[in-house]
Amino acid sequence: MKKFVAMLLALSMVFALAGCGSSSDEGSSSDGAASSSTADASAAEESEVDSQAEAEGSASEAAAESAKSEGVMTYAEYIAADVDTEVVIETYVQAKQSWWEDQATVYTQDEDGAYFLYNMTCSEEDYEKLTVGTKIKVTGYKSEWSGEVEIIDATFEIEEGSYIAEALDVTDLLGTDELIDHQNEYVSFTGMTVEDSGDGAAFLYSWDGSGSDGDDLYFNVSLNGETYTFTVESYLCDNTTDVYAAVTNLQVGDVIDMEGFLYWYEGVNPHITSVTVQ
Repeated sequence: MKKFVAMLLALSMVFALAGCGSSSDEGSSSDGAASSSTADASAAEESEVDSQAEAEGSASEAAAESAKSEGVMTYAEYIAADVDTEVVIETYVQAKQSWWEDQATVYTQDEDGAYFLYNMTCSEEDYEKLTVGTKIKVTGYKSEWSGEVEIIDATFEIEEGSYIAEALDVTDLLGTDELIDHQNEYVSFTGMTVEDSGDGAAFLYSWDGSGSDGDDLYFNVSLNGETYTFTVESYLCDNTTDVYAAVTNLQVGDVIDMEGFLYWYEGVNPHITSVTVQ
């Protein structure tokens, strides 16, 4: 009997120890899960902080890159400057129109506005360096010709940095006073209808139709009952370019989308660089 009781006691102790072991394992598992959850939360928080720091760093770098150097005008200061006064700007090449006898004509823009550089002093070697996006510091004189505000008698130096503007859709600004605020910018127009430019033609070689293949192309487009004259400037886009071919193949009544530079001559006269028929 004593042996039987002893055996029962031994078995009870074994079960009790097994129960303790199970409880201990559960505790360890629970503690491990809590630790893992805390670690995950910490990692997520750390990742969020890193992402925020990275975003702030990128914003700071962008701001630093767009900041003007000492003595350089902001776009607002340039606009406020009187015609025939000296201006100093920093801007980015968006397109090159022409080079001739060490003079270059260039479309440029920064994040605030655009500048048209007319006959800027430039060697042929330096002209090749003026690729799209190149940052330059320009010193010249603000001028105006038939409504077009430009910089003349300019010199430049290449600086570190790059910026390429996206086309701003100004279709809804046609016919408004606000349109001129975007003069010389890279812009787009959508859903415009090709109109008769004279004798049923969809375009003219030269403004009066007296030109021939290779000359500037002039064509009329309309929106909301108003007609505007747009141009393919042959120095900017000659007769080997896609846009030149596209315009010479237009038909009166075509509905087209366009991109180009918001040039001004006695009113809006965009220099078109891309045409797509809808």
